[in-house]
Amino acid sequence: MNIKIHKEGVNIILALLLILIVICIPVYIFVPSVAVSVVLWCVSLVMLSLVVNFFRSPARDYRGVRENMVLSSVDGTVVALEEVEEDVFLHGRAIQLSVFMSVFNVHANWYPVDGKVEEVRYQPGRFRAAYLPKSSSENEHSSIVIKADNGQRILVRQIAGAIARRIVTYARPGAKSDVSEHLGFIKFGSRVDIYLPLDAEVLVKIGDKTTGGITQIARLKK
Repeated sequence: MNIKIHKEGVNIILALLLILIVICIPVYIFVPSVAVSVVLWCVSLVMLSLVVNFFRSPARDYRGVRENMVLSSVDGTVVALEEVEEDVFLHGRAIQLSVFMSVFNVHANWYPVDGKVEEVRYQPGRFRAAYLPKSSSENEHSSIVIKADNGQRILVRQIAGAIARRIVTYARPGAKSDVSEHLGFIKFGSRVDIYLPLDAEVLVKIGDKTTGGITQIARLKK
């Protein structure tokens, strides 16, 4: 897979690089201890590597069956899979499938189905740990309702976490939903919930690892 830096991370990486240079060069020049300088440069390189790794944006090409298929929107681990009442957007019972992303996962978010975006709504809120059940409703989040090509509606919810403090949503009402395209990005550890129709065939279980834009997580009924 081809990997590049996501556009959301370019300015952050450049700013961090500048800060580290401003700190490390004076230490190298004015601090006589070589050991201090070496340790500082090593720590700086590790920090920079972690941030660059976080903002990587791999190019992915899903070549499997698209009809009625739901793909994972993100890289991470399935942490919740249950039937819930979703009375805000779907107005009824739905299957909630939640994937938690650690700071080591890719944080780009893909569309889970081919279709059309019907509604996008941002909701400010708290910043609880994203793996907690209440984070789905109480944390800052962005909800995207998509009408799949087969006519069924699903809900995708980007959720901020204790570290993640910014949700970026590219999806807009009326826009085409394509599983090969990004619907948004969440900066640092966070979670994405996907609400499916009750008759959807779920293909993953709690604890499974997913790859955004690649892993098949459910199959919609025709």
